[in-house]
Amino acid sequence: MGATGLTVLGVFGEASTLTARERAVVLRAAAEHTSLPIVVGVTSLATAPAIDEIEAARQAIGSRMVAAMVQVNSPRPEPVVQHLRRIHESTGVPVVLQDYPVASGVTITTEDLLRVVESCPFISAVKAEAPPTAAAIAKISAVTSASVFGGLGGQSLLDELAAGSAGAMTGFSVPEALVACVDAWFAGHADDAYRAFAPFLPLVNYEQQPRIALALRKDLFARRGFFTERTVRAPGSPFPEQLGPLASAHLVRAESLLGEKVG
Repeated sequence: MGATGLTVLGVFGEASTLTARERAVVLRAAAEHTSLPIVVGVTSLATAPAIDEIEAARQAIGSRMVAAMVQVNSPRPEPVVQHLRRIHESTGVPVVLQDYPVASGVTITTEDLLRVVESCPFISAVKAEAPPTAAAIAKISAVTSASVFGGLGGQSLLDELAAGSAGAMTGFSVPEALVACVDAWFAGHADDAYRAFAPFLPLVNYEQQPRIALALRKDLFARRGFFTERTVRAPGSPFPEQLGPLASAHLVRAESLLGEKVG
């Protein structure tokens, strides 16, 4: 579909519900079935367990891991810097720093996040997922050479690109739309980027419903034929069957927009 990288064991990969053995199985499967660079999500907010996760990922896929996505683990910059430095010193792996309060439970100001980035030259990218994401991305991208991305299913992708985002780094059941939007933007065709993605925003909004977002996205991937099942592990909520007709209608519209059969 034109993606340039793959994040494995991120929030929507349900990494926090997997055993270490299961995480290794997921990583090996991803490495076997794609040649894309792999960023490995790290679940733990504590330093030693985070290092263990990264070392286990290295054992599973070796040099295929190009970076580890580590979450902000404190609202104060100093502990985050110490955490990241110890991780990098122990593993040598570049860090994608993820600011996602919904998953981590940690809220940090953009100014303090910038202090972390400025203190850690081994940070290769920042994933800013604390709304308003476009404002954070504009501040961060203005003063750092690290790539800055949004997330949140692409809800603010167009604004994030205008603010200086390096692209799309998020899950969405129609990744073709993400690719088309980003490609058009960086080709200098902002209007084409809007035309490529704006019609999909109702589907983006549908997927991002609180508490059931993971179940909705898994259901859509299954309807598209990418997943063979749509199980969500506890404590995640299962797919509400009442939304089945809505899901089908969304995919009919996506099929029409893409000009190909998707489900």
